[in-house]
Amino acid sequence: MMKKYALLALAALSLTPFAASVAADGDDKAKPKYNVLFIAVDDLNNDLGTYGNTFVKSPNIDRLAKRGVRFDKAYTQFPLCSPSRSSLLTGQRPDVTKIYELQTHFRKNLPDIVTLPQLFKNNDYYSARVGKIYHYGVPGQIGTDGLDDPDSWNQRVNPKGRDKAEEALIKNLTPDRGLGSALAWRATEGTDEEQTDGLIASEAIKIMTEKKNEPFFLAVGFFRPHTPYVAPQKYFDMYPVDKVPLPKEIPNDLDDVPEAALFTKPPHWGLDEVKRREALRAYYATITFMDAQVGKLIDAVDKLKLAEKTIIVLWSDHGYNVGQHGQWMKQSLFENSARVPLIISVPGGTKGKASGRTVELVDIYPTLAELCGLDPKQNLQGKSLTPLLKNPSAVWNKPAYTQVRRGQIFGRSVRTERFRYTEWDGGKAGVELYDHQKDPGEFTNLAKDNNFVITVNELAVLLKKGYPEAEQAAAK
Repeated sequence: MMKKYALLALAALSLTPFAASVAADGDDKAKPKYNVLFIAVDDLNNDLGTYGNTFVKSPNIDRLAKRGVRFDKAYTQFPLCSPSRSSLLTGQRPDVTKIYELQTHFRKNLPDIVTLPQLFKNNDYYSARVGKIYHYGVPGQIGTDGLDDPDSWNQRVNPKGRDKAEEALIKNLTPDRGLGSALAWRATEGTDEEQTDGLIASEAIKIMTEKKNEPFFLAVGFFRPHTPYVAPQKYFDMYPVDKVPLPKEIPNDLDDVPEAALFTKPPHWGLDEVKRREALRAYYATITFMDAQVGKLIDAVDKLKLAEKTIIVLWSDHGYNVGQHGQWMKQSLFENSARVPLIISVPGGTKGKASGRTVELVDIYPTLAELCGLDPKQNLQGKSLTPLLKNPSAVWNKPAYTQVRRGQIFGRSVRTERFRYTEWDGGKAGVELYDHQKDPGEFTNLAKDNNFVITVNELAVLLKKGYPEAEQAAAK
């Protein structure tokens, strides 16, 4: 008996924290090879039930949160699709990938980088993508490979549904803007399965079923709630337009905000309250539609008896303004644009807990590598979240960094658990400081408040530490 326990102890040393805990309970089998179900959502903010929004219906994401750890202060590195996804999937920050827009492929700058899915593929996992993982122009490139990376996958599937076929029927509330960056919507006839995201769920379940007996990295990228906000009528019916709550606004809110901080000009693109409620209703309807597709994936994991060997990660590429400070969509450094939903569920791990530590999307790569015992063999700029997956309140002193480019200048921001500090063009085009303990809506810019001089100085130093490449470039 003593010999058996000695062998188990030795085996446990080589396992991930969660696998080791299983081994300690008497399982003397070899180290499990976890599957990864990697769920990406396009333009999803934190307006979800599990994050405290009682108006939005997200029952399936809410139940996923009960199976894992919900990160309450998770942030994108760049609030725009391609820069964010390129950063997350390479494990490098935007100043290393040099991806600041939607046209350039990251391999132009990092030809030999091993991406997250490629790491799994190189380690005998079946690596498959369904839908949008790397950047796609939406809706223009739905059904194509978009700005994909062939080296990352064994299989790629690009569904195209009724939403794409009926694009001409979409109502655009901001007709001066193209559909991919407009407040535009359509409540359709027909079923979920006729929509692109419905097809994505079905194709992903098909792959899961076919590969259930071998390790897989399955990346499932949903397009909604990215505009145009298209979903079956039943989801719109869940949100009576006159009941849709608009975000709080205060008079003269923008008086202390640098001009460079504003993406939506004029505020709300000139839309009145009626049209803003119409747009927000459509955004929420598409969240609930997408959530239903997430539910199908979770159900399939359970039905196929994969729950005990499948890590599930759900993330959004960035947040989304829905009228805060008169702003809509992304490309801003306000909290609603920089903050993202992030949920990680690990077999045998912590369930139903939330972490209030500041974490980043760039942390996902090292986290999954560690959980699955894979060596990236390259420097990663994020930090593994495994300590927080074991103890969501563990000591953690890493801030979160988010940047955006506005014309030829950069806005760079650092988020601690209490403050957000932002400099535009190194401070020459403005500085912002918000105290989230007292002002979660970021209505009062404290950057020039004499009571916060020390805080500004400390955060300015912290900001520079987070952007070493930018500092080096400025010094040349």
